[in-house]
Amino acid sequence: MTNRIDLAKKAPKVYRAMIALDAAAREGLDEQLAELVRIRASQLNHCAYCLNMHTVDARKGGESEARIYLLNAWEEAGDLYTEKEQAALRLTEAITVLSSHEYVSDEVYERAAKHFAEEELAQLIALIFTINSWNRIAVSTRKVPDVH
Repeated sequence: MTNRIDLAKKAPKVYRAMIALDAAAREGLDEQLAELVRIRASQLNHCAYCLNMHTVDARKGGESEARIYLLNAWEEAGDLYTEKEQAALRLTEAITVLSSHEYVSDEVYERAAKHFAEEELAQLIALIFTINSWNRIAVSTRKVPDVH
């Protein structure tokens, strides 16, 4: 599989807007939590490019190999992830796969709201929809990860 189109070159205003959105969405969030969210959304969206990028970034940020490897089965991993991380991951899944979670249920939202102040929750939601946008860009343009 090869890249289809370089969005940064062919739609530079859109690409720069995404970069700005991404920077704004990250503000005030714990970077380790943000990487877990980015990885989980990328797993759900089958985005190899973003999975590669964010697992590398997570490792650089001090994330353990076990927590990266087990993220796809976080619910079965016991207390490997904090309650706050679990709430963020559940919200990530609900927003990413809207149809499988009856959209974002009150239960999922309230669990996240219990662990995040309103401003932080707003940032988390922004981070989730931003990584989903990046995933859709990378998947639709067939952006290939650089793993060499």
